[in-house]
Amino acid sequence: MILHCTYEELQALTAGAEYVISGSEASGRGCAVAAPPEVTAQLELLLPRLKGDLSIGTYAELRRVRGAVDLILETLRSRLEGEVVEHHPAHEEAVELYFAYAHVLRVRDRLERMSTEMRAMIEVMTGHAPTAHAAESISFPD
Repeated sequence: MILHCTYEELQALTAGAEYVISGSEASGRGCAVAAPPEVTAQLELLLPRLKGDLSIGTYAELRRVRGAVDLILETLRSRLEGEVVEHHPAHEEAVELYFAYAHVLRVRDRLERMSTEMRAMIEVMTGHAPTAHAAESISFPD
C-alpha cells in the first residue's frame, strides 16, 4: 500500500525525525520524549525514505512506521507546548511547530486508517487477528 504524503508533510516528518535523532545522540537518552532504542532505530531507517510517498508492504512494517511517526508527533507536541508556555501562542517558533505538528498528525491519521484496513484484510484472510507471522508474511502490494 502507498502512503501518500505532501511536500509539507515530508518536511515536517524529516525535521521531526532529525530533531529526535540528534537529541538522542547528544544526550544518550532522547530529547523531550523518552524513546525505546528500537523506535529510534526505526526513525533512522525511515529518514532516508522521506523523499516521497512511502510504500508499506506489510502490517508489521506499517506498525514500525507508525511507531516512528508517533515518536515524531509526541516530540513535536512537547516542543510546541514548551514554546507556547515560554513565549506566546503567536510566537514564530510556536506557529512553525504548530504547522509541523498538524502535518505529522495528518500523516498519523492516514497510517491509522491504513492499519485498520490491513488488519481487517488479514482477519478476513486468516480468520483471526494478525499474528506476528501474518503481520510479517502477508504482503500488500502497491
